[in-house]
Amino acid sequence: MASSLSQTVFFSILLLLSFHQASAKKTHLHFYFHEILSGPNATVMTVVNPSNNTNSFTFGAIAVIDDLLLEGQDDNSTLIGRAQGLVGAVGRDGSLESMLNFVFTEGKYNGSTLAIYGRVVQGVTIERPVIGGTGMFRMATGYSVAKPADVSATKLVYEFDVYVWHKKMKDN
Repeated sequence: MASSLSQTVFFSILLLLSFHQASAKKTHLHFYFHEILSGPNATVMTVVNPSNNTNSFTFGAIAVIDDLLLEGQDDNSTLIGRAQGLVGAVGRDGSLESMLNFVFTEGKYNGSTLAIYGRVVQGVTIERPVIGGTGMFRMATGYSVAKPADVSATKLVYEFDVYVWHKKMKDN
């Protein structure tokens, strides 16, 4: 009896998931994430630094970001939004945890957001899940892949590909 009930629940969940995916729209976004590390236009600020070493971002540190999302790798490329959120140094191995909202301010997705959460290891390709969205991206799920495009002492540029399944809206 219990086995039959659990099988019914399992198949009901599978059926609901298949309906969701069949009614979802798939969107692929491609853009560049620009983080300015220092200077008057810095887009990242350390707000907690337990080591008291102002030149390092070590275990226990927390930063806030308001980075640029641009169409291209060039600094003068068209601004399409901002990446706003928190980054914490959570691993003694240097790994980070990021909680980001991609806030789109131009174009078709103006006013919409995507929520990205996950582990970051600097200098390598980073894959993180899309855990939600607003506006055109209501009910969003998916994943993002970020590849280092330009890393220097003053800035980080990552090339992003984001694959999102979301509710079909009248405008998309």
